[in-house]
Amino acid sequence: MRILFAGIIARYPFGGVTWCSLMYLLGLRALGHEVFYVEDTGECVYDPIQNTRATDPTYGTTYIHHALAPFGLGDRWAFVNYDGTYHGRSADDVRRWASDADLFINLSGGSWFWRDEYARIPRKVFVDSDPGFTQLAIAKAEPWYVAFFEKFDHLFTFGANIGTDASPVPSGPFTWRKTWQPVTLDDWRTDMRPRDRFTTVMTWQIESFADVGGNKDQEFIKYIDLPSRTLQPFELAVNGPQALLREHGWSTVDAMHVSRTPSAYRDFIHGSKAEFGVAKHTYVATRSGWFSDRTECYLASGRPALVQDTGWTAHLPAGEGLLAFSNLDQAVEGIDRLNSDYTRHARAAVELARAHFDARVVLPRLLDEACA
Repeated sequence: MRILFAGIIARYPFGGVTWCSLMYLLGLRALGHEVFYVEDTGECVYDPIQNTRATDPTYGTTYIHHALAPFGLGDRWAFVNYDGTYHGRSADDVRRWASDADLFINLSGGSWFWRDEYARIPRKVFVDSDPGFTQLAIAKAEPWYVAFFEKFDHLFTFGANIGTDASPVPSGPFTWRKTWQPVTLDDWRTDMRPRDRFTTVMTWQIESFADVGGNKDQEFIKYIDLPSRTLQPFELAVNGPQALLREHGWSTVDAMHVSRTPSAYRDFIHGSKAEFGVAKHTYVATRSGWFSDRTECYLASGRPALVQDTGWTAHLPAGEGLLAFSNLDQAVEGIDRLNSDYTRHARAAVELARAHFDARVVLPRLLDEACA
């Protein structure tokens, strides 16, 4: 198939966000499909050098090229700036490519427009990476926002409980199908020697879905005293209150620096002993079943993960390589369990990633449903 894929690499030019789109593109290509990346959000890019939203898209377009070119996709992308100008491939190139496309995949609002060339593609799907936030926003949205989602043939979500009795999130007239972020396992090494640090990469508060709320700070504060309960060192790559976190025993580094490129983000994960991950409050409070794409990358790298339960334990095995917690005592216990037999948990992490998140497992299922 020919697949037009919309993502948000330039909108959020950081390693973790980039890998989300990149692993879709690489995974689909490895299955024999032709792929083309487009970004058409109508928004300005974030320029981390100037720490501002920039009307000049140069940082973002350069970032896209440097992210895709090493994988042979340097001529398979187009970015549409807020003013309608095209960068990378031209508007005519995009229209020609889309005219023969079989499937349009929109990840996380990689396009908020229904241009004719997108609408004419026979199959169109949206992949929601913010379960709970997305559905709550739809529930209180203006008619145009609801109509945007109505034009997709299928809607997918990383929230395994969305639309079920396990979560109170209103799904309205929409059916949300369960999927996971695909991981291209060959891009994550398991032979790197880790430091003795449980780590994560996190955003203290997000700027999107401001009317919904429910950020990570609301949950993390419940675990802020964890370092005082264990001898295990931690290192947070965070763009939040680093002084406060250090006062409570957390070692911190700048998340933007760690995530400046896809390779820097991957190196940080490879250098970690395990992940300790807290979820956004909305994911937890709604029991959405959300599971982190970042955690998947830790597991694929042979790094065990101890992460907060959002309801994902009903859908994924927890106990070896991947452990869940819902309170401080469980977090302390999980650390002890991982450290007591680290080699076994590291081995189990890779096996779990292979069984549940491998792009060769996730993407065929998504494509079968998308084209049904």
